[in-house]
Amino acid sequence: MNDYAGQHEVISENMTSQITVELARYVQELKQERKSHFHDGRKAQQHIETCWKQLESSKKRFERDCKEADRAQQYFEKMDADINVTKADVEKARQQAQIRHQMAEDSKADYSSILQKFNHEQHEYYYTHIPNIFQKIQEMEERRIERIGESMKTYAEVDRQVIPIIGKCLDGIVKAAESIDQKNDSQLVIEAYKSGFEPPGDIEFEDYTQPMKRTVSDNSLSNSRGEGKSELKFGGKSKGKLWPFIKKNKGATPEDFSNLPPEQRRKKLQQKVDELNKEIQKEMDQRDAITKMKDVYLKNPQMGDPASLDHKLIEVGQNVEKLRLEAQKFEAWLAEVEGRLPARSEQARRQSGMYDVQNPPSVNSCAQDRESPDGSYTEEQSQESEVKVLATDFDDEFDDEEPLPAIGTCKALYTFEGQNEGTISVAEGETLFVIEEDKGDGWTRIRRNEDEEGYVPTSYVEVYLDKNAKGAKTYI
Repeated sequence: MNDYAGQHEVISENMTSQITVELARYVQELKQERKSHFHDGRKAQQHIETCWKQLESSKKRFERDCKEADRAQQYFEKMDADINVTKADVEKARQQAQIRHQMAEDSKADYSSILQKFNHEQHEYYYTHIPNIFQKIQEMEERRIERIGESMKTYAEVDRQVIPIIGKCLDGIVKAAESIDQKNDSQLVIEAYKSGFEPPGDIEFEDYTQPMKRTVSDNSLSNSRGEGKSELKFGGKSKGKLWPFIKKNKGATPEDFSNLPPEQRRKKLQQKVDELNKEIQKEMDQRDAITKMKDVYLKNPQMGDPASLDHKLIEVGQNVEKLRLEAQKFEAWLAEVEGRLPARSEQARRQSGMYDVQNPPSVNSCAQDRESPDGSYTEEQSQESEVKVLATDFDDEFDDEEPLPAIGTCKALYTFEGQNEGTISVAEGETLFVIEEDKGDGWTRIRRNEDEEGYVPTSYVEVYLDKNAKGAKTYI
């Protein structure tokens, strides 16, 4: 399945590099080209509209001047026919008529010129400019369609290249599905969730005709609930823990997990012990770091007051003691449970050992929200399973200590003279490798070359950690 998914990732990466990126760039180019063509179209349209407005203006002016010339001519003829009008008035009216006629002639000539110009521009607009713009847009769209076709062919080639590998992956999936061993899987589940209870023995007959004190059988179902109960009940909350189909009780979980069956309780207690041991080790590492810092302060008083770390050492010591007491308490419960567990057959040991290799006790490999035999407990199924690697006879051949890998680099902010054992001198501005980050003691372990390494004050360097490097983590 991982290989199958990996081939689809290859398809995705090739599509991104060969198709998506190129298409995105090409789309931006098409947008700019399309914008340019539409701009040319709007410009041509605005020009023809301007020419039309000029034509309408000259036409109205010609019409107005013609009407004015007609009125002036009529006024002149009226004045010329009137015998009471002086000769000067008649001459004045004649001159005004001539002026109006001349203005009409000029407007006519202007109107005719603008009309010819508009007709020419209109012809250019409809037969040259607009067809050219539409032709360019059409060619642009044809190039776009052609590019899409090329992208589709590229995708087909990319997909065709991985089809044989995908076929092998599918064959592998079929082979894996055919190799499923349901019996073995069921046995693994049984080993993971078995309760550890032993089936009860036969219930002894109690003869009420005999005047004697009746005792409860040690193997009765009622005794599995507690030694103080002698009456066998099959209703309500008195059902024994051997009935596996009872709904779980959602009450509070006791600290010692006494509500769980023996096997599940042992796993929970073992997990708790492992967690406490990890916490103890963490506190002890912190105590060692503080002790190292105190020694440095004792040798170099100018770097800090050693007495200021005493309260921190006391606090860490108290935490360690508290965690040890807690661990001892859970170890006692674990020893008690392991002493009560029944002896397992050789076959069960082999099956359990096989399962433990796949799911070590330090990892919580049980599933939560599952009902126990009495329905009174829940456990979680870890999302990740770790494989315990068994030691081999060849381990001794590789015991040579290797140098710590670099987890980043650092730049010296100030010059530091490493005069004490374990320290190293650095010059301001020098770049070195970081092999161990500050664990809370104020010191960082660095390396100049393969034979020269040591500690420097963390405040004297600026650290650049490689997040992908193994072991690159921050201690608080």
